[in-house]
Amino acid sequence: MKLKTFGLATLCTLVLVSRGTAHHSHGNYDVTQFIPVQGTVKEVHWINPHSWIYFEVKDETGKTVQWAAEAADPSTIQRNGVKREDVKPGDMIKLRCHRLRDGSNGCLLGFVTPMHGDAARGNGIEKKWD
Repeated sequence: MKLKTFGLATLCTLVLVSRGTAHHSHGNYDVTQFIPVQGTVKEVHWINPHSWIYFEVKDETGKTVQWAAEAADPSTIQRNGVKREDVKPGDMIKLRCHRLRDGSNGCLLGFVTPMHGDAARGNGIEKKWD
């Protein structure tokens, strides 16, 4: 009976540990190249496991379209030197990111350059968000 209990406890532990270390891939994105995108920030979500920037971009016809950029977790972004106040709703930003494979309006964020004109918040300085 003790061996059965030990075996069950070991199995449960392995299942829990493997689920805790599992992470989804970035298979939805074309990670072979960066694309440049520029737009106006609508929302910034500093959440785990991935932060998000939602922004508006003018397409080739001049129509404004919504985009979403997936970034790293907040602590990783901050370790890269980014402060929460560096990018706020209403700010213009330039991004270098990996486009969604299906061509929809989204990307895996690599780098952000704020273009809001405020030197104290890093205007014109590209920082890593992944």
